[in-house]
Amino acid sequence: MSTPTNSIDSSFALDARALSDLKRSARDNPDQSLKKVASQFESVFMNMMLKSMRDTVGQDGAMDSDASRAYTGMLDQQLAQALSSNAGAGGLGLADMIVKQLSRNMGKAPGLGGAGAAGVNGAAGVNGAAKQNANSGVRALEKLQTNVKTATSADTSPQAESFVATMLPAARAAEAATGVPARFVLAQAALESGWGKSEVRGADGTASHNLFGLKAGRDWKGPTVQAVTTEYVNGVPQKVVQRFRAYDSYADSFSDYAKLLTGSARYKNVLAQGQDAGGFASALQRAGYATDPRYAEKIARIIHGGSMRGVA
Repeated sequence: MSTPTNSIDSSFALDARALSDLKRSARDNPDQSLKKVASQFESVFMNMMLKSMRDTVGQDGAMDSDASRAYTGMLDQQLAQALSSNAGAGGLGLADMIVKQLSRNMGKAPGLGGAGAAGVNGAAGVNGAAKQNANSGVRALEKLQTNVKTATSADTSPQAESFVATMLPAARAAEAATGVPARFVLAQAALESGWGKSEVRGADGTASHNLFGLKAGRDWKGPTVQAVTTEYVNGVPQKVVQRFRAYDSYADSFSDYAKLLTGSARYKNVLAQGQDAGGFASALQRAGYATDPRYAEKIARIIHGGSMRGVA
């Protein structure tokens, strides 16, 4: 039985721990880090290619499910890492090209320890440039990590597509009232309701039509339902019973959500984000809309996901 390894080379770039290791390596050993960052870029691009290939083949057959699609995504990540590490004993060649280009930019021939074209700056100048390039590479990889995660984790199931098609008119109305793009509104509704599958319901099964998880505070005069929900206290999830607003229709839910955003100074920065998906999601989290520490990340992932591609 083989022994598990935690080396950077065997970790996938979409793993946050691997990125943390790369950052440390960029500080302590920039020359080696540059090669590892380039190799991880190659892995990420291979994963994107595999994802694109999967998208050309339907995954909604009788034997398919959300779980099978999730495991397929995990398999693709491992395949990408293996292919980029082993193809031709030197990866696919993309990593080598990245290293050569960055090495040329910092005035150092690939594979050489001397100062090369650094001239009067000497070896110290080259080492400084190496560290700068390595750190820039890690930051670029971190950004690519976020973009790939949003693309590869998107829910494109029939349930998601049906949810978007059904709720789009109400989301358009909310957009007209708030200026927040309809796909942003839909993404938040999808997250809060599990694409409509986890809509807030009373203990007796009473539907609330509440797609945004809006609670019924003291100022709420309309109907309510009580339901168990998850709240995060100091980052730890806890199950609690809360009172939620109830509506006569989903359109009313979107309308009330729009009133909340436009009628509260708390969400002023949310409305100011315009077409910036990440800014919108982060502003919601900073405003305290939800206690989930990953709330912004989850909304941004849905906004960029496959089910939102047709929503302008």
